[in-house]
Amino acid sequence: MIPKLLPTLIFIAAIGSGVVGGVFFAFSNFVMPAMARLPAAGGIAAMNSINITVITPMFMTALFGTGLICLVLIAGAIIGWQQPGSFWLLAGAVIYLVGNPIVTMVFNVPLNDALAAVDPASSNGAAVWTTYLRDWVMWNHVRAIAAITALASFWFAAR
Repeated sequence: MIPKLLPTLIFIAAIGSGVVGGVFFAFSNFVMPAMARLPAAGGIAAMNSINITVITPMFMTALFGTGLICLVLIAGAIIGWQQPGSFWLLAGAVIYLVGNPIVTMVFNVPLNDALAAVDPASSNGAAVWTTYLRDWVMWNHVRAIAAITALASFWFAAR
């Protein structure tokens, strides 16, 4: 059953990786630099609002649904290791899983939680915002690069 579904799952994972990579690319390249130009209290309020509104079925499906598909693709790559493209399939699935759902949960979400807990108008809020911008954006770069690399790997796997 997995071999018959594999081309469809690779296609869906590639699309999901592209969508997620595009969102993270946009945040790294112009959303966060624009927010960094705001006063700390305004930047914190804006980011906290984004962190609440991003939790939608559509985005969560793209981020975590693609991760679930990657688990199936890892199994498919291992089972069909002798098939052409298996290396790229395994690479794309592992890169996506580590670089997106895992990095998000281990690094970005705790930073979001710390930002939500601070008083935006306090001096501590300004310090947290400065650290948040540096650390969150760095991990977001990792997520963007991982998703785009996974997309390319899925493309090579499907060839």
